[in-house]
Amino acid sequence: MSTQLAVEEDVTIGFKSPGKYKVILLNDDQTPMEFVIELLGAVFNKSIAEAEKITLEVHNTGRGVAGIYSYEIAEQKVHEATIASRANGFPLAFDLEEE
Repeated sequence: MSTQLAVEEDVTIGFKSPGKYKVILLNDDQTPMEFVIELLGAVFNKSIAEAEKITLEVHNTGRGVAGIYSYEIAEQKVHEATIASRANGFPLAFDLEEE
């Protein structure tokens, strides 16, 4: 005599897309606005108008969003921008915030 057992199972697999991170540009009193505008264009692919708007926001409020990316891309952008800033003698700083 053989016994068969039927098992019914409802399996739901959920996928969550990776989180996005804001690259926050922090104000300082030593980095010229012209350099910040150039950096936003070169590293963050911002148009001149977008870069000027972000730069003014940083100047007026102390911080501004340079871009929103996956964690790895955001980290790489911060690294590139920091290296460019230091190479030009500026202390420009960045932060990452989860969106």
